[in-house]
Formats: sequence, C-alpha cells, structure tokens
Amino acid sequence: MTGTEMFETIRYTADVVALTPAREVLLIQRGWPPHEGAWALPGGHVDPGETSRAAAARELGEETGVHVTADSLRPIGVWDAPERDPRGRYVTVAYAAVVPVGTTITAGDDARTARWWPLDDLPPLAFDHADILSAATALTP
Repeated sequence: MTGTEMFETIRYTADVVALTPAREVLLIQRGWPPHEGAWALPGGHVDPGETSRAAAARELGEETGVHVTADSLRPIGVWDAPERDPRGRYVTVAYAAVVPVGTTITAGDDARTARWWPLDDLPPLAFDHADILSAATALTP
C-alpha cells in the first residue's frame, strides 16, 4: 500500500450450534440490537487470552445455562463476510455440540429467552446464523 494505510477493526466471536439427537437446536432471542428480539445461535466475543473454543463453551453457558466442555465442541467453520454484522466487521468461529434431549435451559446474559426448536420448524434467524446452522446439520448425522 502506498500513502495512508487504512485499518479495519475486526471483532472476533464464537457461536455454538447445540443440537439434540431428536434434531432440535438451541436458540436464544436477542435482548438488544442489532436484531433485537430475533432468534440467533448462542455466542459472543472471544475475551483476551481466550481461545474461540473456550469462548464458545463460556457463551453457551452464560446465555443458555447449558454447560459443555470446550473439548467436546466440534469446529464447523469460520464466517467472515464483511457485511455479516451491521455493527462492523465480525469474524466468527462456529462450533457444534450434541447435548441430551431434555437438557434444561435458562436464558441469561444478553438473551431474552432460550428455547429448543425442531430443525424442521425454525423461526427466521439473525445475521448469517441460518448458514451456520445449515453447515452444522450437514456435518452432524
């Protein structure tokens, strides 16, 4: 580059697709903008000194009360389209977790509520979470 270089702030996040063997997915209803009131996958920012896998496990617990070990999470992929979030540039690493049917959930942190949804009857999802969910279900038997 010549002249003034432009730098872009990139935020690093992690999301979790928590599935049951009965083909249900755990979604949260967002408590604030963007997409306030919309359904989304649990997830959030990776803290300094934290891996994305550890952040995914932490965020799942904070937002839904479902606790899994970081080692039990399977990577799905990375989503980094420049316009995927209206707040700016967000890059997320998505993980999948399989949890038992009937796992108790409790909404917390920035989630208004949390709910198990059948994969064949989903609400519209915020951000690009439908794409992440599609990738996860393609990998999960």
